[in-house]
Amino acid sequence: MAAGLVFVPSLVVAEVVAGATTIEQRRTIGEFLQEVPVLDAPLAHWIDVRTLRRDLRRKGLTVTLPDAHIAQCALDLDAVLLTRDAVFAQIAQHTRLRLTSAAS
Repeated sequence: MAAGLVFVPSLVVAEVVAGATTIEQRRTIGEFLQEVPVLDAPLAHWIDVRTLRRDLRRKGLTVTLPDAHIAQCALDLDAVLLTRDAVFAQIAQHTRLRLTSAAS
């Protein structure tokens, strides 16, 4: 993966678009999404998501499907995940997931 390249999982696109409550937010999000590659996930990815959730559950960590999908996207790309969500730090403790924090 090229340094500095950003990908957005398609499920995240749906979450971001759903969170837009004003015309200005929708416009800004639309412009941003035109510039960012959206990552589509093949069937094998979803099988890996299930395996990740199962493995984490066996270690005592229950993870939502969307969070497992996001983590698996980063794992698939061997990418660093930009996040402020503490659940990804928990996932990283049990996987090779690499994180960096988003500024507040």
